[in-house]
Amino acid sequence: MTTNTKYIFVTGGVSSSLGKGIIAASLAKLLQAQGYRTTIQKLDPYINVDPGTLNPYEHGECYVTDDGAETDLDLGHYERFLNVPTSQSNNVTTGRIYQSVIEKERRGEFLGKTVQVIPHITDEIKERIQILGKSGDYDIVITEIGGTVGDIESLPYIEAVRQLRWDLGQDNAIVIHLTLIPFLSAAGELKTKPTQHSVKTLMESGVQADILVCRTEHELPEDLRRKLALFCNVREEAVIQSIDASTIYDVPNLMLEQGLDKVVLKKLNLESDTPDLTQWNQFLNRHKNPKGEVTIGLIGKYVELQDSYKSILEAFIHAGAENEVKVNVESVHSEFLTPKNAAGKLQHLDGVLVAPGFGERGIEGKIEAVRYVREHNIPFLGICLGMQMAVIEYSRNVLGLKDANSTEMDEHTQYPVIDLMESQKDITDKGGTMRLGAWDCELINGSIVQQVYGSNAVKERHRHRYEFNNAFKTQIEDAGMKATGFNPETGLVEIVEIPSHSWFVGVQYHPEYKSTVANPHPLFVAFVKAALNFKKDEKSVSMTQK
Repeated sequence: MTTNTKYIFVTGGVSSSLGKGIIAASLAKLLQAQGYRTTIQKLDPYINVDPGTLNPYEHGECYVTDDGAETDLDLGHYERFLNVPTSQSNNVTTGRIYQSVIEKERRGEFLGKTVQVIPHITDEIKERIQILGKSGDYDIVITEIGGTVGDIESLPYIEAVRQLRWDLGQDNAIVIHLTLIPFLSAAGELKTKPTQHSVKTLMESGVQADILVCRTEHELPEDLRRKLALFCNVREEAVIQSIDASTIYDVPNLMLEQGLDKVVLKKLNLESDTPDLTQWNQFLNRHKNPKGEVTIGLIGKYVELQDSYKSILEAFIHAGAENEVKVNVESVHSEFLTPKNAAGKLQHLDGVLVAPGFGERGIEGKIEAVRYVREHNIPFLGICLGMQMAVIEYSRNVLGLKDANSTEMDEHTQYPVIDLMESQKDITDKGGTMRLGAWDCELINGSIVQQVYGSNAVKERHRHRYEFNNAFKTQIEDAGMKATGFNPETGLVEIVEIPSHSWFVGVQYHPEYKSTVANPHPLFVAFVKAALNFKKDEKSVSMTQK
């Protein structure tokens, strides 16, 4: 079997959470910077069809692509590094694999044969892996296999890799194995045995690692690299050190120094050149050498797990670098925010972002945060549920509609300023029923958002069921909150602003999903700039009072 597309498989061993996604994204960046059309996909071993119904505490944020796929958060890293959109084809779960095979069996496509893991499940996995390669859009497809080698859930994926390597040939498919080299402080030395066992486990499944990427807190001495090469059956040049970095955005440069891209391209029989990382390093320089700083409060109910708001945190890094400031994000748990303690938790902030989410827990705290920043003129950005909370707060405290709420929280509210979309009212199945993916939005001329985007029309990604209730639009606008962005097909309100405020914007969509290193999202850039201006104004007022 011949192919023009080359495949790189990234597996993990010894421990989970070693950063396969960052290594895959960093390698992809280096290959892209040499002119190769590169993409990355993630194979997740869990049986959920997608992460859409998973609690953020379980799996971090659910990332949404332009085509409406609810996917693993690693796809966010892929897009942020490569500045290339991903799609449903970039994320596959065991649930989706089995669902597809069972549907084929029900349709009689297997002609009455017994359906088994081999060949039917592995054939489905191989087919999904090659969809991107066969599209003709990519020279290299990097496939990250979730979990850790030895996990029972990962076995069908490893077997599919073994078969594909045989089908494609050794010049067309290689395996990078990411492992941990622990440092035992009592012995004062790094230990290679866990990596040896991990490689052995991989080989027992019929897969030989071509390259070892070794996560470590300490420099790997040459004799240890030689030992790893000897015992793990790889060349010494293919033992790559991945030392802990101060930021994930350092990793492409660290991998470049280690020669990972050269080793990979040599094994794939492709030409190697010096990657052009000029723009990347300009961003990195601004990120590492800020000229000032701002503190922004992130009001959410999953703040204990940073991955719950991963794209938002990364968008602040991009916007901070663009403004040449360090953005200190201070997490505030909305469940514990009350009228009594709001001032103590919020008064020192230069800006406040009320985060997305689902369900009624922590809602009143989010509404209280909106009230405080609105009354104290602190720059505000509300995303999805955050925008809805801004509408509820305004309706209650400015319009005097004390019972105003979302029917998600109170289905019997007298003033349902946020309500379920008509098309969703008869649906009980939670999976895949939301408004998902990229939708058009038309912006009102002269509005904050129109000036921020520099355009009258944008396309942004959504993930929600509830909407601004247009029955209250006139009443809300007459009181001073303006609807400044609309879906051109449905007339649904996508954006609200308060023109009399220093900077107050709520958006129904998720701008954080489209922020990348190469293109920081304009809303985040403008929000951080507003926070910086607010800080300067506060300081000048303080100096005047002195």
